[in-house]
Amino acid sequence: MVIITEAPISPESVVSQAKTDESGCVVTYVGLIRESSRGKPVTSVEYRDPLGEAREKLREIAASTQRKWPVSSLVICHRIGKLKVGEINLVVAVASAHRREGFAACQHVIDQFKEKLPTHKVETYRDGSSFTQG
Repeated sequence: MVIITEAPISPESVVSQAKTDESGCVVTYVGLIRESSRGKPVTSVEYRDPLGEAREKLREIAASTQRKWPVSSLVICHRIGKLKVGEINLVVAVASAHRREGFAACQHVIDQFKEKLPTHKVETYRDGSSFTQG
C-alpha cells in the first residue's frame, strides 16, 4: 500500500495498516527532517509532486521489494508539502513472518526511496539559500 499525504503521519497508524495475522513482526522506519544538511542549518524541507508521479514510483518500489522478499504486507507513507525540522516525512512498515526478511525488505525500500526520490525536494537553509533535488 502506498499513501501520499499532506497531513502529519502517525507511525502507529501505518504499523496498524501493515500488520497481518501471518506477521511475526513489523519492521518500521520513520524518516525525520533533520536540523542540518549539507553543513547548513535547515529551516524547512518541501516535497512536491508536480507531475503526480510519486504514487506510481512508490508502487514500483513496493512491488520490487515484494518480489525479492516474502513479506506479508508493506506500507509506504510519504508526506508532501512544507515540513519543519523534526517532522516525519516518511514511514515504511514491512510485515513479515520473520525479522531477517522484514529488516532486509525495509532497508531495500529506504534505499530505493533515497535513490529514486519520487518527489521534488527543496531544502531551505537559515541563510536563505536552498538546494533542490529531483
